[in-house]
Amino acid sequence: MMLRDRLFVEDAEVPSFLERLRQSGIRQALVLSTCDRVEMQAIHADHDWAIENIISIMAEHAGLSSADLDGQVYTLSGEDAVRQIFSVPSSLDSLMIGEPQVFGQVKAAHRMARQAGMVGPELEAILQTAYETAKRVRNETAIGQKPVSMATVAAQLASDLHGDLNTRNGLLIGVGDMGKLVATSLVSAGLGHLTVTHPKEARAESLAKTLNCHVAPFDSLSGLLTDADIVLASMGTRRYVLTADMVTSSLRARRHKPIFLVDAAMPCDIEPAVNRIEEAFLYDLNDLERVAMEGRTTREGEASSAKRIIDADVEAFLRGRSERSAVPALTALRRFFESEREKALADAGYDAEKATRLLINRLLHGPSEVLRRVAGEADSNRDEWKSMEKALRKLFLPDDKNED
Repeated sequence: MMLRDRLFVEDAEVPSFLERLRQSGIRQALVLSTCDRVEMQAIHADHDWAIENIISIMAEHAGLSSADLDGQVYTLSGEDAVRQIFSVPSSLDSLMIGEPQVFGQVKAAHRMARQAGMVGPELEAILQTAYETAKRVRNETAIGQKPVSMATVAAQLASDLHGDLNTRNGLLIGVGDMGKLVATSLVSAGLGHLTVTHPKEARAESLAKTLNCHVAPFDSLSGLLTDADIVLASMGTRRYVLTADMVTSSLRARRHKPIFLVDAAMPCDIEPAVNRIEEAFLYDLNDLERVAMEGRTTREGEASSAKRIIDADVEAFLRGRSERSAVPALTALRRFFESEREKALADAGYDAEKATRLLINRLLHGPSEVLRRVAGEADSNRDEWKSMEKALRKLFLPDDKNED
């Protein structure tokens, strides 16, 4: 069994897995377990300790020792971890760049972690900002606009020709694997009606149960062609199942309404001469692969633009978090200043001029004593004095250009 399969966490197992993390001392975490990845995203002050605990719990879940996972997992912390959390819902860390499913998978993992009480304000803030970044990537780049699999290419081409697929009829001739994939993609894209036919009706019925569609006798093929807006041929019998004459006849009966045809067999099920029929739009596997490759190239080209968006948003998020970390100190400083102001006013009998002098003297007294002490020790601790002097100039003399 592959290691990833052993590490995989089923949805039903997520609550207990998160509970083990909680009991180990990790209070904020989610489990993202899909066919492509098993990933833990967590918040903890001591990242080395947290990594060790997470790996231990992952190993226990897989029935392994922590040593078995040496060199088999990657760990990220700090800015690198934040960038990873932003990259996943933006689909830059997927096997197929730009695939849309991962965004929903992250949201589902987030929901399960929230239900388990494992999402605190820090993790929530990162995830919500990551979702906004993912939306920017989708809206500001073309990373998800071109289909990249042959099945999705076929569905997109059918939509381009016929528009809304809800009102269209589909016909699947045969039960080959590629035909099933294309049919599934069409159904997912909203195909209104699908019929499966095969010389052996039992095979057609078996596939129809999987696709939740209708079955028709193979000897009614000519009538089925007349009704079909989209035809998938997936027999693989080494004989032409559809000839140019058959397609011409069906188009005549359809009053020349166009037909979209996919030859999903190798060797071909549809006679190549069909390509010369004006209202017939025929694509074979080579055609679909070519369009899919164009889509992959486009997505990979857009990835650099998406990375720039992610880098900018990660920088802004981290800067904002750092700025928020100063709030408690600033609040305490303001509280201290306000207290001293009230005391100075009272001691000065609410004489404003006298109160201001008292306030300045009192506010500067503590810092002045510290500065004198540090300056007196400058010979032995010159770096501390330089750092303190630089900080004072930046805080209180921002326009002072004097470096001496």
